[in-house]
Amino acid sequence: MSGTDAEHPDVVEAELVEDTKAATLPDTVAPQVPEADYTEAGVPGFDYVRDRIEKRFATSVGATELAGLGGKEDIASLDKKLADRDKAAKDKLAEIRRSMRQD
Repeated sequence: MSGTDAEHPDVVEAELVEDTKAATLPDTVAPQVPEADYTEAGVPGFDYVRDRIEKRFATSVGATELAGLGGKEDIASLDKKLADRDKAAKDKLAEIRRSMRQD
């Protein structure tokens, strides 16, 4: 060990090696870029708009299924439940009004 190595124990001696992989690659490699979603004028492309619409439709169908409203029978039964609830509310309101008149 020389005097300088003892002073700097973290220093490692090494030699420079030329990178052979970088030398074998061609200089002009064009990257594969997908077609842009928007034109240069800022207008969305047809495929982009179609994908957005299909995604929203799929999301709404999935949300409907998760909510348990999958078929037409389910919607009809919900309409009936809503009508029954409205009728019950009207009957209760009429009962309250009758009881207030009697007092």
